[in-house]
Amino acid sequence: MNYKAMCESVCEIARSTGLFIKEERQSAKLDIETKGSNDFVTHIDKASEKRIVEGLKKLLPEAGFIAEEGTEDVRGDRFNWIIDPIDGTTNFIHGLSPYAISIALMEEDKIVVGVVYEVGLDECFYSWKGGEAYLNDQTIEVSKAATVADSLIATGFPYSNFTLMEGFIKSMDYFMKNSHGLRRLGSAATDLVYVACGRFDSFYEYDLKPWDVAAGAFIVEQAGGRVCDFTKGDNYIFGREIVASNVATHDELSEVVNKLMVY
Repeated sequence: MNYKAMCESVCEIARSTGLFIKEERQSAKLDIETKGSNDFVTHIDKASEKRIVEGLKKLLPEAGFIAEEGTEDVRGDRFNWIIDPIDGTTNFIHGLSPYAISIALMEEDKIVVGVVYEVGLDECFYSWKGGEAYLNDQTIEVSKAATVADSLIATGFPYSNFTLMEGFIKSMDYFMKNSHGLRRLGSAATDLVYVACGRFDSFYEYDLKPWDVAAGAFIVEQAGGRVCDFTKGDNYIFGREIVASNVATHDELSEVVNKLMVY
């Protein structure tokens, strides 16, 4: 497979879908459904996922899909697309950025293409197996922050699973007192690519889904960063928890998260 050409085609699909999302958001009244506690979906999420799936089927007909809104639920033997049509739906509903399209291609058990398109700023982050990481045709890399004390750290707030709240609050207390500060944007895919391009030095969150993190985590690694789960293992795509950072701060950051949030 030509991973670069595949990635370029996925970027085109993401950008065209992003334009569709913008146009629909301006012209249509949102039809909002509730999937669970503080977990929403709009008719634009569903329509966007359908557009993405149709485009990806033409690129790789034999691939399966792992998609948030369930447009397709057929797994492929070798290839599977992992898709979030709008990561940050609550932001989107309220007219607030960021919200992003996240598309990853998994070959066997490895991500080989990752694209995150942040719609509001028209920023496309992407990479492919064997390539570098990019933002709108410019190469990107993680920050040079040497310690957690030098870092700006991103996180996300739980909206339905509060089982780790005690440890999470302790972690926020620690990082507020021992870093440049904490930020919460409301889109994990965007948080991850902001680590990849150095806007954030680190990101951690729990109760995330594969479509929230697959593309962004891959782009972080391709930009020279490191990614793990809360136990410092590699089950961060399907394990519902993630730590991502530059190389210099990774051990320090993951040790704090592990100590405070693993019971």
